[in-house]
Amino acid sequence: MKPPAPLGEFEHIVLLAILRLEDKAYGVTIRGELAERAGREVAPGALYTTLDRLEDKGLVESRLGDPTAERGGRARRYYSVTANGLRAIAAAQRALRSLMEGLNILGDSLA
Repeated sequence: MKPPAPLGEFEHIVLLAILRLEDKAYGVTIRGELAERAGREVAPGALYTTLDRLEDKGLVESRLGDPTAERGGRARRYYSVTANGLRAIAAAQRALRSLMEGLNILGDSLA
C-alpha cells in the first residue's frame, strides 16, 4: 500500500473538522468548526479549494444532500473522510508527536 499523502496544516485541520462534524459536514458547518475550535476565519473560496484538493487526493468524498427551499432548491454538498484520509491524519499525528517529543513548548514536557 502506498503511504498516505502528506498533509498541509490547513488540510489537516479541515479533515479534523469534518471528522468532528460527522454527517453534518458541509461548507458552512466546516467553516464554523474551524472558527470555533481553531480560531481560523476561513474564506469560502479557500475552504472549497482545499475540499476539492482533498477529494482529488482521495482523502475525502462528497455527496449531495436533498435540495432545500431555503437554499433556493439547491442541495448541500456533504463531506466525509475516507480510509485514506484517516491514514493521512494518523501519519501526520505520529510525525507531530515524534517531532514534539521532549520539547517544553506548551509549558509541560511532552516526553
